[in-house]
Amino acid sequence: MSIKDRLSGNEAVAIAMRQINPDVMSAFPITPSTEIPQTFSSFVANGQVDTAFIPVESEHSAMSAAIGSQAAGARSLTATSSCGLALMWEVLYVAASNRLPIALALVNRTLSGPININCDHSDSMGARDSGWIQIYSENNQEAYDNFVQAYRIAEHAAVRLPIMICQDGFITSAAVENIELLADRDVQGFVGEYHPESYLLNSKQPLAIGPYAVSAYCMEAKRAQLEALKNAKQVTLDVAKEFAALSGREYGLFEEYKLADADYAMVIIGSAAGTAKDAVDQLRAAGQKVGLLKIRLFRPFPGEEIAAALQKSKVIACMDRTESFNGRCGPLGAEVKSALFDAQLMPPVINYVYGLGGRDVTVEDFITVFAQLAEIEQTNDGGKKYRYLSLRE
Repeated sequence: MSIKDRLSGNEAVAIAMRQINPDVMSAFPITPSTEIPQTFSSFVANGQVDTAFIPVESEHSAMSAAIGSQAAGARSLTATSSCGLALMWEVLYVAASNRLPIALALVNRTLSGPININCDHSDSMGARDSGWIQIYSENNQEAYDNFVQAYRIAEHAAVRLPIMICQDGFITSAAVENIELLADRDVQGFVGEYHPESYLLNSKQPLAIGPYAVSAYCMEAKRAQLEALKNAKQVTLDVAKEFAALSGREYGLFEEYKLADADYAMVIIGSAAGTAKDAVDQLRAAGQKVGLLKIRLFRPFPGEEIAAALQKSKVIACMDRTESFNGRCGPLGAEVKSALFDAQLMPPVINYVYGLGGRDVTVEDFITVFAQLAEIEQTNDGGKKYRYLSLRE
């Protein structure tokens, strides 16, 4: 049974948290994610959940508390943005290496400086190699649905890794949209109870969590982490299939939008995909073969599948909402180019940086990108492979 409502992305995620009824939430407020713990704390105060809510003195402490409670056998979560995630940097790696399936609601916001509170992906992309599973949401519905699926992925016996569910700050987190919620009992039945195999408070099985790894064993630990992260790809698909049976909403590793016969393809992450779809629709109506690939699962990166989806595209645009400062490509561009290279596919790939610090991106902007891809194919001249979109030079 679905329940129709109008909610911001933050409210939708907070409701998913209430329905899951975790054991512990530790949190420190930071814009634009503050509304998530604020709303959830009201659920705690009203007795709507059994969660222990822990207000802490910093985001580093929020993640540290989540690590401690998860290690003790409690299903734990938190929420943050931007500099809050950066302050967690040290313990993000600890959570992943300790194989603790913590869930983090990340509301994407640019990292300072210059000081800015609006959306880009510099925070999550900066943490892309910390060992966490990363799933991105286009809209409020996806933010809710992805969080409902999060623990089923993270807690799977073949995975046991932390997961961050990302949505774009203000663009989805504060904007109100129509949304369909699942009934509480359906979410609880889908997510299930948490039964960790090993945990600190199990007196029958004494163990240490987070021990010092000497040189003879550290590499094996990292390799085991990698294998678990690779397993998350199939688990994500399996969980999505079950979720589709429950909700009627289908998810994969990515979404292909009018891509099957597209000569010119755009690869993108997050809320701007909706704007890009409008551009695709307009150009399709004018007879142009353009399409879109929207990334949902960024870590682990589904490179083989993405290369297969793009194999017929003549020219590709990779859209990065962050700057890597290498002068050649952004994180998404690097991953897509590597995947295409491994598949022995060599179409021209143009990497665009867009939307930094909340810079607006419009349908017209994306139409311009597709026009440039067509020009490259027609003239056989790729020109600059690394470009800024909508920049005042």
